Amino acid sequence: MAEDLDTFRAETRTWLEENCPPEMRTPPKSEKDATWGGRNPEYQHPDQKLWLDRMAARGWTVPDWPKAYGGGGLSPAETKILREELKRIKARNPLNSFGISMLGPALLKYGTEEQKLEHLPKIARGEIRWCQGYSEPNAGSDLAGLQTSAEDKGDHFLVNGQKVWTSYADKADWIFCLVRSDKTVKQAGISFLLFDMASPGVSTKPILLISGNSPFCETFFDNVEVPKGNLLGTLNRGWDVAKYLLGHEREMISGFGLGGAGKDPLVEAARAGVDPILRAQIALFQVRAKAFAAMSEKFIDELKAGQAHPAQPSMMKYYGTELNKTRHELQMAAGGSDALEWDSEASHEGAAARGWLRTKANSIEGGTSEIQLNIIAKRILDLPS
Repeated sequence: MAEDLDTFRAETRTWLEENCPPEMRTPPKSEKDATWGGRNPEYQHPDQKLWLDRMAARGWTVPDWPKAYGGGGLSPAETKILREELKRIKARNPLNSFGISMLGPALLKYGTEEQKLEHLPKIARGEIRWCQGYSEPNAGSDLAGLQTSAEDKGDHFLVNGQKVWTSYADKADWIFCLVRSDKTVKQAGISFLLFDMASPGVSTKPILLISGNSPFCETFFDNVEVPKGNLLGTLNRGWDVAKYLLGHEREMISGFGLGGAGKDPLVEAARAGVDPILRAQIALFQVRAKAFAAMSEKFIDELKAGQAHPAQPSMMKYYGTELNKTRHELQMAAGGSDALEWDSEASHEGAAARGWLRTKANSIEGGTSEIQLNIIAKRILDLPS
């Protein structure tokens, strides 16, 4: 077995060296460098598409998914080796996708065979871009209070209502959406629907943020007809799907604290000789980041083995987002007044400042830090309500 894994590592290393373009081994300069795919993909550099196509052809955008659904069919040990080899060459993520990080696991667990074959391969190849329809103007932390309705019309549901904070809804092709299918009960009256954003009656409106970018949108549904076959899981049991998906969303957000590909700007700043106090703060941060990375490895192993504590994603999400906020605070401090630059080509259109401002949302999105701490207190520490 160990010899098989050694062979797999050697073959993987060779393939990556031959197929990962040099441009994809450099840190992204801005959010525009991320590859999202979809019906109308946007690429800053042609190597983004090349890298996506090559990885998707091997099923390595989702290496541990079954091959029948577009995955690589790798074992947990092989998947871990692939992650390590990608990290070794500082490769960029070939595909950023809410389909991979959130909907895919829910489809694998709750989807029918027809739904899996319809959606999962397209997610793996980056052909369809998904957004999430969870929060509403009066249903954020109290998500189960949502009011977007799905009325049974025989062969379809008629959906009406509004979602908010739907990330990249104006660029998404499909949405996974929580709807109220029974108004007489709370959690037990929610269903989980999948539908095309090009459906008549769907409209979006971007929300401008303090960073100057607009990843979030308001999304409106006006008599949207959704076929019954697009119901994921059981009618009125969508809350079960929602909770399962939230665990994977929090796992994804917690990864923000691990930094990205390429050289670490904090390490570079420390080596360049910053203020001794700031240098000590960077060193302390690096120790905590290393510990978090080790903990993340353990968490992922336990998750893949089905042994992770149900509340562990909350713990990872809370600390990962706090780390990411600290990382950007230190980067701003190390950059001095130059880090405040907003528009120039030299600052990559203010990437440092915009990234720092973007982190302010980390402890809100995917469930606030207060919500995560409550979950940790109740389910891990067993403290009284």
